[in-house]
Amino acid sequence: MATIKDFRTNNRPTWCPGCGDYAVLSSLQKACADLGLAPEEVVLVSGIGCSGKISQHFGSYGFHSLHGRALPTATGVKLANQDLTVIAAGGDGDGYGIGMGHFVHAVRRNIDLTYIVMDNHIYGLTTGQLSPTSERGFKSKTSPQGSAEEPVKAVETAIVNGASFVAQAFSGDVKQMARLFEEAIRHRGFALVNCFSPCVTFNKVNTYDWFKETLVNLDEREDYDPTDREGALRLLHETKGVVTGVLYKQERPVFHEEMIGASEVATAKVDLRLKEEDAQALLQSYR
Repeated sequence: MATIKDFRTNNRPTWCPGCGDYAVLSSLQKACADLGLAPEEVVLVSGIGCSGKISQHFGSYGFHSLHGRALPTATGVKLANQDLTVIAAGGDGDGYGIGMGHFVHAVRRNIDLTYIVMDNHIYGLTTGQLSPTSERGFKSKTSPQGSAEEPVKAVETAIVNGASFVAQAFSGDVKQMARLFEEAIRHRGFALVNCFSPCVTFNKVNTYDWFKETLVNLDEREDYDPTDREGALRLLHETKGVVTGVLYKQERPVFHEEMIGASEVATAKVDLRLKEEDAQALLQSYR
C-alpha cells in the first residue's frame, strides 16, 4: 500500500517560507495515502501561478496546464480514463479569473473530479496585484486607492450552479484540510475545496492571524445541515464566506454516466503509444 512518501518527489518546493501552499501539498499527499490510492491511479492537473507548481511536487501523473485551463484538461483526462482519480488544482486568479467560464461549466456538468483552489486573495507569482477574490477596498499594486470591485463569490457560484460537494479549508488547520480532501476525492461528482492559503509575502491583510480570528469552523457546529442549499448560501452571507468545513453536498448523476456511449468509450482498448519513428519526427520538428 502506498504511503505519504510515495506521493512525494525529489523536486523541492520553491514557495516562500510560510506559504499556505505547503500545507495544501502535504494535506493532499496524506489524503491520497490514507485513501489507499496508488500514485499511478492519480492525475493532478494544475494551473498557472504559484499554486500551479503543485503538480511538480506531487508524486503522481501530472499536467501543468495553461492559464485558466486546468479544469477542461482535467475533464478530458477523466472522460478518457474514468478509472483514474483526477484532481485539478490552482489559485484564485487562475480558477476564478481567466478560468471562471470553465469553472461554471465543470460545476454544472458535475464532472467527477476534485478541484482544489488555493485562495490567497492576491496574485502572488506576479508580485502582488489585485485578484478576483480580493475584498472591496483592498490596496495593491493595481489598486493603490483600494479596489472598486466586489470580490467574486466563487463558492456561492458553485453551489447555485450545481456543484455536488463544496467545502472550504484553511492552511492553518492541516488536519481538517486533509480530511476534507479525503471526503472530496471519495465524493462522486464535482467536488470543490476552496482553501484559504495565505500569501505571506504580498498579502498583509488576510494573514494566518486574521483567518484564525475571523474563521467560523463548521466542525464545531453540530446543528449544521450540509444538504440544505439555502442554509449554505445563508451561512456564506452571514460569515462573508470566511468559514471552513463541508458547506454543501448532494448526490446526483455524474457527467460521464449521463453521456451516450460513455460505457463504450470507457471500455475501448486503444493503443495510444507513439511509434518510435513518429516520436523522432515530432522531436525534429521542434529543433
